[in-house]
Amino acid sequence: MSEREHKTVEQAAAEGKYIRTVRSFVKREGRLTKGQAAALENFWSQMGLNHQDGEIDCYQLFGNNNPVTLEIGFGMGKSLVEMAKNAPETNFIGIEVHRPGVGACIATAQEEGVSNLKVYEHDAIEILADCIPDKSLTTVQLFFPDPWHKKKHHKRRIVQPEFVETIRQKLKVGGVFHMATDWENYAECMLEDMQSSPGYQNLSETNDYVPRPDARPLTKFEQRGHRLGHGVWDLQFARKD
Repeated sequence: MSEREHKTVEQAAAEGKYIRTVRSFVKREGRLTKGQAAALENFWSQMGLNHQDGEIDCYQLFGNNNPVTLEIGFGMGKSLVEMAKNAPETNFIGIEVHRPGVGACIATAQEEGVSNLKVYEHDAIEILADCIPDKSLTTVQLFFPDPWHKKKHHKRRIVQPEFVETIRQKLKVGGVFHMATDWENYAECMLEDMQSSPGYQNLSETNDYVPRPDARPLTKFEQRGHRLGHGVWDLQFARKD
């Protein structure tokens, strides 16, 4: 942090403002394809949600009281669109910081005729804090988040006690937080954080991991991992109170 940035943060703190200085991701802007750019330009008004608009009303947003699933970090959006298409009785909200991924997701949704999906291009921590009402979600999905292998970078892992408690507040009672990772160390850390967090119940019959639910599509990346003998760990915890 430069001296100038340090002064800015210090001044903000003195004024009682909170500036988030550590993010759970690295912004990878990438180059938009023509298709992604066209999807963003033509369909953002239909599918896009803006952080600056503040807290959403799910009924007004979707025009019904169907259950709402929120996915954090949907990548290029292929599996999220597939899930939304396969579950028209559920509403889906996706959050992704990678602009080409958001464009690709919107393009795929339009190709597939999916209308029960809205997306944010923003930091998930801020969307949860400012836009998602408490007790509004039936499911929160976090699939294959950045594992941040080096120990000094573990603080960047998104699954931490404070984040876990935020998710609990956004879930309805009985709602499920579903995580998946292909890094065993991260799976163990997730399990430890979830088991030590109050107000959750592990849905695993063995009190650790669950088999991959049919509702979570098997990605090409995951299929390749299976062929190479790599493991994938799914965790599901329900909000108790």
